[in-house]
Amino acid sequence: MFYSLGLLSLVIISSYLCGSIPFGLLLTKFSGSGDIRKVGSGNIGATNVLRTGNKKLAAATFFCDALKGALPALCIYFFAPPAEMPLLSAVACFTAVLGHCYPIWLGFKGGKGIATGVGAMLALSWPAALTGFSLWLIIVLLTRYSSLGGLLACIAMIFLVPLLGHYPFLSPAPLATDAISLLIFWRHRGNLSRLWSGTESKVSMNQEKPAKK
Repeated sequence: MFYSLGLLSLVIISSYLCGSIPFGLLLTKFSGSGDIRKVGSGNIGATNVLRTGNKKLAAATFFCDALKGALPALCIYFFAPPAEMPLLSAVACFTAVLGHCYPIWLGFKGGKGIATGVGAMLALSWPAALTGFSLWLIIVLLTRYSSLGGLLACIAMIFLVPLLGHYPFLSPAPLATDAISLLIFWRHRGNLSRLWSGTESKVSMNQEKPAKK
């Protein structure tokens, strides 16, 4: 019992700290693109990094944010006792996304969880994650609304993870998916209002770098 509680605490803390690493902020600063919190929406995620005009930097941000969503759960698959794997991996995925959304390093002001959620879903059920990512991409290409694609993909993931991952609906992986989806919806509540009013910003696929002064 004490071993299990200790291991669970370790997973929660380490996954949260991993998720809290602000790759969008670090990559833009190290590349000389400035403070991403002063660009566009002020968000530290890949969509806002794209607004700097640097597509490669946005792709790198998406990859790193997804990696920190998957890495804690993947470590559990290698090191945790088999009987505890389902619960611990689900907890790791949720707390990694929570860390991205509310990072301790930035005063709990972080991203909105889409890329980190993709990584977490890859760890829980890669077929479901790839299907959900494809849905997001199609919606973004058709509408130019990244937020709309992410939110609809979250709804789909609630069903895709148990169906394609062959999990019972009330097992840890689907419950973690539900919790992650609710968290992402909460983080997008401003986007939902703007989508409803027609004022949401669209993603430009031909974004140019701002001219240097």
